[in-house]
Amino acid sequence: MPKKVDRLQRRTLIADALMRVAAEHGLEAVSLRHVAAEAGVSAGMVQHYFRTKAEMMAFAMDVVRERNQVRVTEAVGRLGDTPEPRELLRTIITTLLPLDDESRADGRVALAFLAWTAVRPGASAVLREETGQMAGFFASLCPVPQQARGLLALMEGLGVYLLGGQYTPQEARAALDGHLDLLFGRP
Repeated sequence: MPKKVDRLQRRTLIADALMRVAAEHGLEAVSLRHVAAEAGVSAGMVQHYFRTKAEMMAFAMDVVRERNQVRVTEAVGRLGDTPEPRELLRTIITTLLPLDDESRADGRVALAFLAWTAVRPGASAVLREETGQMAGFFASLCPVPQQARGLLALMEGLGVYLLGGQYTPQEARAALDGHLDLLFGRP
């Protein structure tokens, strides 16, 4: 009797390998051969689950998004039933920022994906939609809704500076807290 294979598990194994290659060497190093070697599988197996590199990249982006969503959901859940808007925003943003080793690895991959989608309009459609949803959610929490896009831009900029080493985690948190103080007043 043939062995039953969990398709999602195999695709996730390959996506995880892609993300490790991308985090360590950048997306330009992502190839069928490199991903297969990192995953410990044959190139044929990778091709069986992903017909193209673009398909493999899109799936890996979904995995990163899902991981971020789980982290945010868990962090927000620890705030209780009715968190204050300022604390909710701070929690979401600090959870998404690359402040530790795990989130830094995901952040490097996310930044590489952002650059990859910048030259692929079809791949960037999902990111545009998610950015709009996040901006709308931030606007629902900000005292002046128009400030939400600036807060989102601050989050992205802090992420880039953290990944580049220009800011320490403490400096990034201080910059975020200073901006939230401007929006909400001191806690």
